[in-house]
Amino acid sequence: MLTIVLPILLFAALVLALIGAVRRMNMWRRGRPARVDLLGGLLAMPRRYMVDLHHVVARDKYMANTHVATAGGFVLAAVLAILVHGLGLHNRILGYVLLLATALMFVGALFVFKRRLNPPSRLSKGPWMRLPKSLLVFSASFFILTLPVAGVLPEGFGGWALAAVLALGVLWGVSELFFGMTWGGPMKHAFAGALHLAWHRRAERFGGGRSTGLKPLDLSDRNAPLGVEKPKDFTWNQLLGFDACVQCGKCEAACPAFAAGQPLNPKKLIQDMVVGLAGGTDAHFAGSPYPGKPIGQHGGNPHQPIVNGLVDADTLWSCTTCRACVEECPMMIEHVDAIVDMRRFLTLEKGATPNNGAQVLDNLIATDNPGGFAPGGRMNWAADLNLDLMRDKPAVDVLFWVGDGAFDMRNQRTLRAFVKVLKAARVNFAVLGLEERDSGDVARRLGDEATFQALAKRNLQTLAQYSFQRIVTCDPHSFHVLKNEYGAFGGNYLVQHHSTYMAELIGAGLLNLAADAGGSVTYHDPCYLGRYNGEYEAPRAVLRALGIEVKEMQRSGFRSRCCGGGGGAPITDIPGKQRIPDMRMEDIRETGAERVAVGCPQCTAMLEGVVEPRPQIKDIAELVADALIEDSAAAKPARRPEAEVIA
Repeated sequence: MLTIVLPILLFAALVLALIGAVRRMNMWRRGRPARVDLLGGLLAMPRRYMVDLHHVVARDKYMANTHVATAGGFVLAAVLAILVHGLGLHNRILGYVLLLATALMFVGALFVFKRRLNPPSRLSKGPWMRLPKSLLVFSASFFILTLPVAGVLPEGFGGWALAAVLALGVLWGVSELFFGMTWGGPMKHAFAGALHLAWHRRAERFGGGRSTGLKPLDLSDRNAPLGVEKPKDFTWNQLLGFDACVQCGKCEAACPAFAAGQPLNPKKLIQDMVVGLAGGTDAHFAGSPYPGKPIGQHGGNPHQPIVNGLVDADTLWSCTTCRACVEECPMMIEHVDAIVDMRRFLTLEKGATPNNGAQVLDNLIATDNPGGFAPGGRMNWAADLNLDLMRDKPAVDVLFWVGDGAFDMRNQRTLRAFVKVLKAARVNFAVLGLEERDSGDVARRLGDEATFQALAKRNLQTLAQYSFQRIVTCDPHSFHVLKNEYGAFGGNYLVQHHSTYMAELIGAGLLNLAADAGGSVTYHDPCYLGRYNGEYEAPRAVLRALGIEVKEMQRSGFRSRCCGGGGGAPITDIPGKQRIPDMRMEDIRETGAERVAVGCPQCTAMLEGVVEPRPQIKDIAELVADALIEDSAAAKPARRPEAEVIA
């Protein structure tokens, strides 16, 4: 009986899976066109899956090993099951390999089952709770069926009763794991995820690369949508990426807005986009809701506006764009890209930027700074410093990009400290002065792509007039924009954060520093320096050079918790149960450190906004300036950092 039933079950499942695959691809193709290397992506997919993706998964050793055993065993078992039981290739060697594959899969499934006995809150329940059982049934059924093929047991052992049980087990297993991959269910991520990795919208992320700059809108194309209004306005490979979500909830656990009780859960946001892709409601979502928003109240379809259908506007405006969700995602889904795309529509088409957002954007248009300060006051902080201006010097080693911190009295102390460091090292530097404009970061994160591009092009025109070897700034947000987003408009420069440049100066022996004696220090990693640009070591190297042993927070490095100051979050100001900077200060207090070293004006402002008593907040430039031994540079040989790029 089984020799007849098994091939029918297997090939029926494969046919249904193929039909489901075509159906699913048609769903993705509702999105806008996107240029991808179809064949090259498919050829690169195995490496991306087994190396790049596994590198992220491997942060959780338990699940990494479980995934290798379960997924690896399943793929091998599925191929061999088709050969042995579908096509009737009853070869003893194939039988033994199939036994090994199903045994490996069974062991992995046992660990999946154990994890699901008391799953953490971030994991989705519902259909996912049956997945371990399906994996166990599939592997056990084919293991027993293969014993006669391997010669371990005689043909026809167990009789008709066992044959019927095994046939039902195979039916259950192949239903879940074969055509369930394409028709929907817990295994959907296996199919969509593989193609997502092949045709990822940021292929530069693979092979150890980094891609964090937002993709520009073509504002010259009058027919191009200004952002995303409906699910079909996403590119097709973005829709594919949403469909690849495995609902592990790692993004949810990392999200500062969710932890603060703001109405954002990045996992549910992605699942809401899947609902919009297929049509329906969120009533069957089996994970944590948006804080304060019950499940079952949202729905939509590919042709219906997203906001006030699938999601509420305050969900989108809660995001700090910190990329913690993207960093943790084992499927490498781009949550932030999606959020900013939807913000672009709200801002550009609807003019619906909440709270102080509209005023800030108006200020940027009118005064070139978000605070609306008179542009002529941009250099007031340096009135007594006799700084060189680029228009007065034909060429310099360093263009010091001041940023809009020039209008903030607290950040002015940081700027003055860094100038002191540059002068002590006798660096040939200058500033743009009144020619400098806002980098456009805030406008872009708030969705005002038009204002961002206008500011960027004006700054690029200014920079094109001058000769410099590198740009250095104390602001990670300006650093990121200048380094990673101006390139789309022709601005390719060597851009450094001031901590990186100070590390170079110290390494070159250009600074004579006394040992710090100000008390214990912990370091807060700015999101736009760390996760966006991978710079974790330079600030710590500077602190070590000062004789400071950093007391690391539990959430540091690539898992650092956001201060709450990015993405225009302080401007949109969506309420939650607590403030993100207060949570970060609790992380700081746990270390027992007396001071917090920071490297970002936004982080400084947010952390100093926490009510005292609290540790002292000091920019790295201030710590270095305090440690300088005066007039020491003259006694040092002038071994300067090598120039890399000439603008």
